[in-house]
Amino acid sequence: MYFVYILRTSSNTLYIGQTNNLEKRIKEHKNKSSKSAKYIRYFDSFELVYFENYKTRREAMQREYQLKKWPRLKKEAIISEKFK
Repeated sequence: MYFVYILRTSSNTLYIGQTNNLEKRIKEHKNKSSKSAKYIRYFDSFELVYFENYKTRREAMQREYQLKKWPRLKKEAIISEKFK
């Protein structure tokens, strides 16, 4: 299983990524390890605000690419929908 996820940083910016192990990936970001995204390392903290799962890496990568092209308002809309 593969995941596309959105993190909200302490500066209220959004980071979108994909992985096959969401729990491990979040730990890598929190520990600011060398495997963590450089972008995330600049922020004091972040929270996982959204994720979707897919059967293949290809599907996850296509969705990640699609979400990254969306305007912020559209991203915020899917994040808020998740919690309704």
